[in-house]
Amino acid sequence: MTVTFRTPGTGDAEKLAALGVKSFSETFGHLYRPEDLALFLENHTAEKWRAALADRALAIRLGEADGQAVAYAKLTPPELPVEIREPAIELKQFYVLNGWQGAGVAAPLMDWVIEEAGNRGAQGLYLSVFTENERAQRFYARFGFTEVGRQKFMVGSHADEDIVMRRGL
Repeated sequence: MTVTFRTPGTGDAEKLAALGVKSFSETFGHLYRPEDLALFLENHTAEKWRAALADRALAIRLGEADGQAVAYAKLTPPELPVEIREPAIELKQFYVLNGWQGAGVAAPLMDWVIEEAGNRGAQGLYLSVFTENERAQRFYARFGFTEVGRQKFMVGSHADEDIVMRRGL
């Protein structure tokens, strides 16, 4: 099945909310108490997605297969605890459903991320990744990202440690 990519509009808020909840839950949900997971997933409401989709400071790309959302990436102004000395952008979310990982979806999505970051004038592209998500770390390293710091990532009241990575553009 072929995945097509497009820029979503505010009418896609429900689709992106469902994709965010499903992707995070299937990948990381088993790590957290239900109440912590529920608090974190409040970040993925249709209302919050409508606001994000209307915000010109953000860039979002949606991947679909037969009309079903299977992946997305979201670029935002950087909000990381590292010193940033250049025009920069942050890859805030990069989600691919488990059934689509390893199916050739992530690479073209990352190609878009890099191109869009450059088009927006960024010289540095930053992201954070869970210290225990080694598969994602290997993927980002293939695209030239290197570790530049650490940060706490909150899931409800639970604090995880993330690696902050950077790639020049």
